[in-house]
Amino acid sequence: MSGARIQPRSVARLAAVQALYQMEVSGAGVDAVVREFGEHRFDRDVEGERLAAADEKFFAELAKGVVSNQAKVDQGIVKRLASGWRLERLDATARAVLRAGAFELMFRPDVPTEVVINEYVEIAKSFFEGPESGFINGALDAIARDARD
Repeated sequence: MSGARIQPRSVARLAAVQALYQMEVSGAGVDAVVREFGEHRFDRDVEGERLAAADEKFFAELAKGVVSNQAKVDQGIVKRLASGWRLERLDATARAVLRAGAFELMFRPDVPTEVVINEYVEIAKSFFEGPESGFINGALDAIARDARD
């Protein structure tokens, strides 16, 4: 994610993707991961540089919201995958990005569609150099049409 001034919600979205990934690969529960981020990752200096502030409440809402609505979120994503593709075939990071973005599109109508899609495409670009960000853009756009039209 680039830019001189990163907004607290943008930091929260990135952290939510990282938390979802961490939960998937480690098997840790959402409450433990949210607590860990609050205690050890937010408001810290890294190599003398102050990290951008995160909207910690929004971060927790995203992480916990994805987990508590995961069946519906995953169903919304799977509906928009190519025929024959299963969610498990996607890279774990791409799954985390899609889950967080789909959750916002499906359960946070107060956040504009364009903001959600742009934010998660930028997050995808920070993790992937290939076509994944385009795939995520297309999938989230389709999920938005399903959820918000």
